[in-house]
Amino acid sequence: MTRKDRFNSVIDYFSITRPEAETELVFGNTYELLVAVILSAQCTDKRVNMTTPALFALYPSVASLANAPYEDVFAIIKSISFPGNKSRHLLGMAKMVMDNFKGEIPMTVPELVQLPGVGRKTANVITSVIDNQPNMAVDTHVFRVAARIGLTLNAKNPLQTELQLLKYVPKPLVHKFHHWLILHGRYTCVARNPKCFECGLKPVCKYYLGISGNPKPQPL
Repeated sequence: MTRKDRFNSVIDYFSITRPEAETELVFGNTYELLVAVILSAQCTDKRVNMTTPALFALYPSVASLANAPYEDVFAIIKSISFPGNKSRHLLGMAKMVMDNFKGEIPMTVPELVQLPGVGRKTANVITSVIDNQPNMAVDTHVFRVAARIGLTLNAKNPLQTELQLLKYVPKPLVHKFHHWLILHGRYTCVARNPKCFECGLKPVCKYYLGISGNPKPQPL
């Protein structure tokens, strides 16, 4: 099986099983998504979704957040991992948007990564979710699942994974493809003891087929 064949099989499978795959973060606009993604670093979406309503109620816009006291933001998000750093990132992000981007959250990766707390993964999430741009967000789930299935080969870091995936995923599907891998990694292809017994990708998965005694790959 070629890599192209494997990609096609994975795309066909998820197109049927998860046709409407999307982020599990709850948001109402670009500002809310950006805040939620910043907060989600090394934290579950469930915890973020429990926290953001109180934050957005008090600071419903980037302008209001830019003038928020650090102590108040920290008090709201203290149950999230690294609340100190993330409070500073949120305030720094909001102030930079107001000062450098006239209060409008930018919609390009090079501009977004200038904001405090925003790396390439976050910028790719924002642009792909909000604007359907063909940008591939690579988190720990995407990095792990892509390697296990055999979509990536010897990728040493998220950027290498991103570039390899972009080589084979059709542009119209890029904004959805990373959600497929994230959700698969979150609920099926988990880090420890992956649930191969319930996975429909077994016929094309290098990890599963590498386990002694498992059958050779077959078309899905």
